[in-house]
Amino acid sequence: MIAELPPGLILILGGLALVALRPAARAYGAILLALLAVIQVLTLPMGTGAQAQLFDFSLVLLRVDGLAIVFGAIFAVAALVNAVYGFSERDGLQQSSSLIYAGAALGAVFAGDLISLFVFWELTAIASVFLIWASRTDRAVRAGMRYLVIQIGSGVILFTGVLLHYRATGSVAFDKMVLGDLPSVLIFLAFGIKCAFPLLHNWLPDAYPKATIFGSVVLSAFTTKLAVYALARGFPGTEMLIWIGAAMAIYGSAFAMVEDHARKLLSYSLMAQLGFLVVGAGIGTPLAIAGVAGHAVSSVFYQALLFMCVGAGIKATGKERLSELGGLARRMPWTTAFCCIGALTISSMPLTAAFLSKSLILSAAAKESFQAVWLLLLAGAAATVVHTGIRIPHGVFFGADKGLGAHEAPLSSRVAMAAIAVGLVAIGVMPDAFYALLPGTVSYDAYTLGHVVTQLQLVLFAALAYALMIHHDIYPVQGRAINLDSDWFYRRFLPDIYVGIRAGVSHIHFRALTRAQKRLARFIAAVYRHHGPQGALARTWPVGSTVLWVAVLLCVMLVFYYVE
Repeated sequence: MIAELPPGLILILGGLALVALRPAARAYGAILLALLAVIQVLTLPMGTGAQAQLFDFSLVLLRVDGLAIVFGAIFAVAALVNAVYGFSERDGLQQSSSLIYAGAALGAVFAGDLISLFVFWELTAIASVFLIWASRTDRAVRAGMRYLVIQIGSGVILFTGVLLHYRATGSVAFDKMVLGDLPSVLIFLAFGIKCAFPLLHNWLPDAYPKATIFGSVVLSAFTTKLAVYALARGFPGTEMLIWIGAAMAIYGSAFAMVEDHARKLLSYSLMAQLGFLVVGAGIGTPLAIAGVAGHAVSSVFYQALLFMCVGAGIKATGKERLSELGGLARRMPWTTAFCCIGALTISSMPLTAAFLSKSLILSAAAKESFQAVWLLLLAGAAATVVHTGIRIPHGVFFGADKGLGAHEAPLSSRVAMAAIAVGLVAIGVMPDAFYALLPGTVSYDAYTLGHVVTQLQLVLFAALAYALMIHHDIYPVQGRAINLDSDWFYRRFLPDIYVGIRAGVSHIHFRALTRAQKRLARFIAAVYRHHGPQGALARTWPVGSTVLWVAVLLCVMLVFYYVE
């Protein structure tokens, strides 16, 4: 019976019900609900089910195929791992919103129509913003408002595109679309905002670091990966995505290289890894789509693992920046070991999950003769080794000991980190089993001698380059500086425009006021000349002159009277 329910419904309704439970019961309830969601996804039959009628629209709440089942399984397992990681949390708001958020992402993955997709799309935005506001700081409130405006704006654009698409085609089915007309452009733009396309991405490094430690872990798993799924479902083979993804890989890596704030660095790193997924969706071949699904699996979990480990260090010390952290390895040995596994995985070292998944996308790019894109992705992979594979574990755990008082992460957090770390290595040593789970038929051998040697050379070269730059003091780390990204537009450009307009208006107002004052002064002076003590109208006229003028005026009036 559970397989017949719309996916995500268990988590959404259960998340709402958790609010009424005691803290300890909420923790166990979250794990139980997430476990039920995993069972539900793994028992879903292939095909279409759970349909509904809304006015003239036929809604498909359950459409199960190879691509949907992989992303659905990712989200369900991520919800379970997050529930275990957040077991020690006693904030009912975070526990409830995290489950609703995961349930909405699950519902969107299995939605077979654009209207259902829109409903779950907006629900992910509304539920996830509470993970940012849960920090209860002014900076988090402002970042959450910016995040919510952008996410809701994405939904409004999506809804507009869906309405126009229905008017043009008479269908709301969520199938492959051709980018070209206005409805498809609007839908594409909505997906791009949620996927953090360059210049549409600033909500990600702005909001994720300001969420709670638990919140940033949960946020890293769902929103952007849901957008990747939507692109792979709606716009596979769209060549524009190939170049957008390559730009994301370089753009995100460039800012991650110089970022000192640990979670902001991981946010830019997340953006760079999304670039590989977007390239795969843009290539659109069976090998590339399998690479998208496979790399989504590995990236969801190694990003979550890194956010967990870094978050544990931040929570233990109260420090957020790499320049303030360091030397935690002796005090947090388990967390350090798990962080190293996450760092090796994101660096695509052999025997890890990313080595298998990233290879599929790179091979698809080379096979389709996108040599320039292949080189850009290779450069992005080398940069990832530096900014995340080396800087994160070194800066947080192996750097100079700052004498920070720290303690190991709670047992539940270590269990979640251990589960992810074991899973990433298990995937890496079982390539055939992993490839068999991906959509389509994947015939690929990642462990060829040439591929293994090439990847090891790439990692060692990147590590050597980083060591030489550090040794010669030329690595572009800016310490506690704030690196402006596209937020330059609202932090510098728009304020400067506002100041300029305000100065212009003030100048015009000052000149107008000055002129009015001068004219008023001249008027008062004229009145004073005539009515002042020395003015003509203030003088005492002789009686004879007064009588003469009265007689003259009387004569004039008599003349006019007789003329009439």
